[in-house]
Amino acid sequence: MTGRGIDQILPHPSQPQLFEPYVRSARDYVDLAEAATGPIHRPADFAYVWGDALAELRRLGPDVRIVNLESAVTTSDDAWPDKGIHYRMHPANVPCLSAAGLDCCVLANNHVLDWGYAGLAQTLDCLHQAGIRTAGAGRDAAAAAAPAVVQLSGGRRVLVFALGTPSAGVPAEWAARADAAGINYLEDLSAAAAEAVLGQTAGAKRPGDVVIVSIHWGSNWGYDLSRAQRDFAHRLIDSGTVDLLHGHSSHHPRGIEVYRDKLILYGCGDFLNDYEGIRGYEWFRPDLCLMYFPTVRADNGQLKQLTLVPLQIRHLRVIRAQDADARWLEGILTREGKGLGTRVRRQAGNELLVEWH
Repeated sequence: MTGRGIDQILPHPSQPQLFEPYVRSARDYVDLAEAATGPIHRPADFAYVWGDALAELRRLGPDVRIVNLESAVTTSDDAWPDKGIHYRMHPANVPCLSAAGLDCCVLANNHVLDWGYAGLAQTLDCLHQAGIRTAGAGRDAAAAAAPAVVQLSGGRRVLVFALGTPSAGVPAEWAARADAAGINYLEDLSAAAAEAVLGQTAGAKRPGDVVIVSIHWGSNWGYDLSRAQRDFAHRLIDSGTVDLLHGHSSHHPRGIEVYRDKLILYGCGDFLNDYEGIRGYEWFRPDLCLMYFPTVRADNGQLKQLTLVPLQIRHLRVIRAQDADARWLEGILTREGKGLGTRVRRQAGNELLVEWH
């Protein structure tokens, strides 16, 4: 979530005007963070917000780096009416995303059209010009449904499909159409909807490809998983064409499942946000976040290992989590994974290793 307060500390902040019930300037979110944890040097350099995550990326060296980008990248002032919350990052701050070496930004979420269709078009242009692939939004339905394709060595590929749902606050009006821009919208989680998604994935997959379905679904807070979510995820895995489900919308991590040796992340939590200093949901610890490093077999998509790196959002950047915080995440994820067949064990250096049966 690199818009709003995060954008304001970067070298090229957007116009700060907001239309929220209690906050009218994005600068207020910086003030809240500074009141909570101390001064933040401004302007911060483009790599600042990634903090200790950059060292972890160098150490673990993932082949592909994927995020759900919950912000428009635009100078558009065409705020979507009656929405309340609007995120945007100035296009000149795109080097912030490049600093982390991102391969793909998923855009099928409830903020990419915060600044209208002009904002979406500029977001797509800015990311593509920076060499960052996108999934889940486009200038028409075909483009929104098309996967981001990341080429790996040996002719292997990772395909990322992305979808947004009403349960995560995605307006139905944002659905892309044959003649209109928007997102790849999923109206419900029925068996018919799963078949429609599989129709998109099956036609694109080649032998050796790893297929990821990234889905913006569910509430912002809480640990409950609906039966519909689990059934939908299982249907995708049962098809044999989907290898990993990347779920997001919750502001904190939710339980992890490994189903038929395929990874299902129901809610990854925020990796970066501007909630520092905001009160109301402290018991969910939204200041704590995770980097997810799954090792997946290229021949069949099966999960071999899942390592989690716990971090904390502080001074509007991510830093290594302390021992007590890593233990807290270990306990929560083990508790929530109990009914899903997983548990988490803390390793040296506070890494978390996911075990399943």
